[in-house]
Formats: sequence, structure tokens, C-alpha cells
Amino acid sequence: MAAWVGEPLPALSFYATDGRRVDLSAPGPGRTVVFVYPLTGRPGVDLPRGLLEVHGARSSTEQAVWLRDHHAELLAAGAARVFGLSAQSTGYQRELVHGLRLPYPLIPDPKLLLAAATGLPLHSAGDLTLYQRLTLVVCDDVVEHVFHPIPDPAAHAMEVMRWLTKRRTKAC
Repeated sequence: MAAWVGEPLPALSFYATDGRRVDLSAPGPGRTVVFVYPLTGRPGVDLPRGLLEVHGARSSTEQAVWLRDHHAELLAAGAARVFGLSAQSTGYQRELVHGLRLPYPLIPDPKLLLAAATGLPLHSAGDLTLYQRLTLVVCDDVVEHVFHPIPDPAAHAMEVMRWLTKRRTKAC
């Protein structure tokens, strides 16, 4: 993961759940936090076989809710913007944003284009290939820090907030 630090993300554009086009190679000035997660479950629908055995695969919904509840604090800690990214479809991710009232957009990457371009780690669950959970902090278009592995997703967002707070006064 350290190999990405100091490198720009590839010129890949996605339509986020708010309809905005997001170019990962140029997300904008300041620090951008990209939480990459395997998937979020649907009520009443079984998770893919084998997913719960993958270390760090649980708690995507809890992580999304924590980020929702502490979004303003993440911004105050130094994040200019926050995105979530997974391999789930645009439609499902829009449902999730609406249902959980998320104040930040999600980026659907069902073709795993970011993984193909960067080598981000993946894992398989049943017949699905999903992203491993990690967080990228991009500073003025260059990867500044990578959090991986993330064994406790619900507590991880607090770790990111502490990291941002320590660097709040340092320019990118």
C-alpha cells in the first residue's frame, strides 16, 4: 500500500450518486478521503457466500452511518470532501445514500476499474469480486496516506479523523 503514497490516482471518471462526475486524478484542492469498502447489504437479502469470513468485510453500513453522523467533524478535521467507493451498482448506491441520508456521495465502480488501474486489493465472496476495505487520503491530487488493512470498520473513521486532525495545519 505504501507504493501508492506520493503517486496520483489514475485519470478515471465516475458518476457519483449525486450525479456529479468525479475524476479521481483531480478530485479538487485540499484533502479528499475515499473510503473503499466491499459492499453494503440489503435488508432481507443474504450476503454473498463467504463474505463474512473475509477479515474486515463486516460493518460497511455501520461505517457509512458513522461517517454520516460525523461528516461535519471530518470536514472540520481537514477533509475537503469525502467519498465512499465500492463495486456495487449506481442504483443500489443511490438507494443507500437516500435510505441512510448520507451527506456525502458514493462512487459506484462495478467494473473494478480503479483496481485494474492501481492494483487495489480485491477478494472474492461467492461469485462476486469485491474491493478490500481501505481508505485513501488524496492531497491535492496525490495519494498522501493509505489505511489498510482495516480490521474494525466502525472504529476506523475515528482513526481517519485523528489522522486528519494531526495534519490539519499542514498544507498539502
